[in-house]
Amino acid sequence: MSGAGAPRGAHASGTVDGRPLDVVVVASTWHETVMGGLIAGAERALDEAGASHRTVRAVGSFELPILAQAAVRSGADAVVALGVVIRGGTPHFDYVCRAATDGISRVALDSGVPVGFGLLTCDDEAQALDRAGLPGSHEDKGYEAAWAAIDTTAALRSLAGR
Repeated sequence: MSGAGAPRGAHASGTVDGRPLDVVVVASTWHETVMGGLIAGAERALDEAGASHRTVRAVGSFELPILAQAAVRSGADAVVALGVVIRGGTPHFDYVCRAATDGISRVALDSGVPVGFGLLTCDDEAQALDRAGLPGSHEDKGYEAAWAAIDTTAALRSLAGR
């Protein structure tokens, strides 16, 4: 399980203050059960940090990069990208995963605005459910992605002397 050895950053002690951050969560609509858990985890982390946030829904994971880019252009201090792609019997999985991952990375690098990466790329539904932060899940990737965005924003501000 990828959760083993996860970093214990400043958020573990509650020392990162998300105020006055404006964070946009962009989230896919595919697999509502998994997405509900991911969104709830992200919102919980953002609330704990005191960050203001809103959620915008994408049809699928392929559309996450363009919404992340629009969120940055609207003035968001950080973005949290959440989605799930479950492997099927065709190469579609590979194309969607690659495009979404590359696009999300490009938004962050081109803009300099942190984008928390919460795109689950799973072999089956059980893996996705186990990472969704639901009761019985072993991981909460929505929560982790939101904290990654908050922590990265704090690190960037520190580097800039703010």
